[in-house]
Amino acid sequence: MESLSTIAYLVSSICFIMALRGLSGPDTAKGGLTFGIVGMTIAILTTLFFATQSWLMIILGVAIGGSIGSYIALKIQMTALPQLVAAFHSLVGLAAVLVAVAAFFAPEAFGIGVEGDIHTTSLIEMSLGLAIGAITFTGSLIAFGKLQGIIAGKPITFKSQHLLNAAIGVAIIFLMGLLSITESQTILWLLIGLSFLLGVLIIIPIGGADMPVIVSMLNSYSGWAAAGIGFTLQNNLLIITGALVGASGAILSYIMCKAMNRSFISVILGGFGAEADAGSAQDHGDRNAKIGSAEDAAFIMKNASKVIIVPGYGMAVAQAQHIVRELADTLKKEGVEVAYAIHPVAGRMPGHMNVLLAEANVPYDEVSELEDINRDFSQADVAYVIGANDITNPAAKNDSTSPIYGMPVLNVENAKTVLFVKRSLGSGYAGIDNPLFYEDNTYMLLDDAKKMTENIVKAME
Repeated sequence: MESLSTIAYLVSSICFIMALRGLSGPDTAKGGLTFGIVGMTIAILTTLFFATQSWLMIILGVAIGGSIGSYIALKIQMTALPQLVAAFHSLVGLAAVLVAVAAFFAPEAFGIGVEGDIHTTSLIEMSLGLAIGAITFTGSLIAFGKLQGIIAGKPITFKSQHLLNAAIGVAIIFLMGLLSITESQTILWLLIGLSFLLGVLIIIPIGGADMPVIVSMLNSYSGWAAAGIGFTLQNNLLIITGALVGASGAILSYIMCKAMNRSFISVILGGFGAEADAGSAQDHGDRNAKIGSAEDAAFIMKNASKVIIVPGYGMAVAQAQHIVRELADTLKKEGVEVAYAIHPVAGRMPGHMNVLLAEANVPYDEVSELEDINRDFSQADVAYVIGANDITNPAAKNDSTSPIYGMPVLNVENAKTVLFVKRSLGSGYAGIDNPLFYEDNTYMLLDDAKKMTENIVKAME
């Protein structure tokens, strides 16, 4: 029977690997999702079939969790997906902590010894999963608060912050070793407390513009926490899938760090995004932004040869992806070449804009990443920017005091005309002003993204 479960878990793991492979590209994403569903179905059925615990408790837990998850899935808005992901990461971390605590106080139920005489290797695995899980839990809660607007998006810093984090990190490692030797309950609770604290401290100095990277990194943390607890539970599938999530999350974070010109080590330690925000408010003197209308935009785009659409969080908030697709179709009927430019951290999480455009059935071959399309802006007649504030901010290139300095941005200012759709001239999520608003070739279209785009399409017709 045990060999059958091992084989089933191995098949499930292969499905998860194929899912990750498929999800690496938009054209294979649906196939990858199917593999993921099949793998998870096999894993759940295998676990239920070979379960030795009470089926009543299992069914009750599935019913409660499934009901809550279904309700959230039905009610959640696309714009709230990043904070939902962060919240789910926190639950994975908390689950790891609770499993570790349960294993510590009832080791015989997990087959890792008896209370007071737990296997040393199990204690090491348990303490590692517990520490990573606790850091993931509180870190994800802070990320959720920043994304939801409950906590300020600006970096929260204080003197000797990194030194304190380093001291707590060393203390956690020391306590993990001490717990493995003494099995002290006091050490256990102290380890949990310090890990919870470190999770808060490494996320609060992260600025709003860098939150997509943090969501990805917390995903990696949750995977390693699951893998650690997999060793405690002696569950091969949990070990494999946890390692897959941990490794893929870390790789994605590394790729995003390169795209943002950030240090990968600083991400792990919570050390970036905390620079002084002296450049967050710039003096534009007597310069005024040019305010345009839907009719102006329609005339300019209709007479253009090439238009590059730059979607941002403003498009997500307004749920304007479908009307944007309609705008692109209208332009193509007029003989205008249309392309989409996606920044690696557009929106609030990796792939946010890609998902929205796919939902509107935008052809994959029209969507390009930053490194592939940035040079094309100089040949474009129009850059149509929809609420993509920070990822188009020239301050990242020419203002060394800006918190986003060094981050590659889309060179929309190189287009002959920039049409910038935004509700107001206020700052973006990172809390910094955008000098692009005041450039001579920029027209600000101040309105809801969906409403403005609808009006532009009507004006064209």
